[in-house]
Amino acid sequence: MNKVLITGGGGFVGAAIVRQLRARDISCLVVGRHIYPELEAIGATCRAGNIRDPGFMHECCQGVDTVFHVASLAGIWGRWQDYYATNVLGTENVIAGCRSAGVKSLIYTSTPSVVFNQHSISNGDESLPYADRFLCHYACSKVMAERLILAASDLHLRTCAIRPHLVWGPGDPHLIPRLIERGRKGQLRQVGAGENLVDISYVDNVAHAHLLAADNLAGVGTASGRAYFISQGEPVNLWSWINELFARLDIRPVHAKISYPVAYGIGILLEGFYGLAGWQQEPRMTRFLAQQLAKSHYFSIARAQHDLGYQPLVSTEQGMERVVTSFTNSLAKQ
Repeated sequence: MNKVLITGGGGFVGAAIVRQLRARDISCLVVGRHIYPELEAIGATCRAGNIRDPGFMHECCQGVDTVFHVASLAGIWGRWQDYYATNVLGTENVIAGCRSAGVKSLIYTSTPSVVFNQHSISNGDESLPYADRFLCHYACSKVMAERLILAASDLHLRTCAIRPHLVWGPGDPHLIPRLIERGRKGQLRQVGAGENLVDISYVDNVAHAHLLAADNLAGVGTASGRAYFISQGEPVNLWSWINELFARLDIRPVHAKISYPVAYGIGILLEGFYGLAGWQQEPRMTRFLAQQLAKSHYFSIARAQHDLGYQPLVSTEQGMERVVTSFTNSLAKQ
């Protein structure tokens, strides 16, 4: 890798990739919605723009040998046309930009949700088929985008997809802050029996997996056209992990419970009400969220270990310590 383009490079995962690339002294062009001074400070170049714009992507890909396509519209609520425009059409623009500029390698940030078919998954691997029933537009659009990425792999452009599960760490703008906010307000309820196991992925491990994939594509190329689950390598009990985090932050543990059928039913009602009202904010409960909170979903990383040489750099315990320290320090500064 000599010059690298990172779409969504200002986001949580994208910025971690940029930091690891710059640690190797690799030239980085970050494409995002804004200019990011903290990334420019470590030597990255930023361009503000939208992956929905094919001309913009064509320009950005010039002179680049590797693209990390991290940008996407995440979340479990919103309009289909928005998810489709960003996650599907945006991905088409990235692929077209790579083709026009002669980019050699394209690494896509996907999600295990592409195989989640509303049933528990225990130690699943990459032979699992794509889901064909969806309870949120995000998962459906990511399936479509990942298919495009992997189908694009050929002799001129090598591609692969990285599927990290529940990315967390210091600076996480989504998972940890939402858990802490709801925990402090006493708004969390254990959904189901509380025995479900899930994968989590520390952000630096996720970035490391992306760079390993890029190294493979630039070398032997055995990852070309393939997808890879990425995690800590060992699932956690979701509710025990949440309560451990809360204990370290002096937040009362989650004791209140709600059955899965009741949570799912509430999701149906809230989705219907929000849909009729035309509200864009995410409901407190949805059918997809009820399933994610009640069912097991963890995956084997054997393929990533074999093809990429992936091993987590940061253990779950180390990650927990770093998150707690980061959050405690941020409170002390307020």
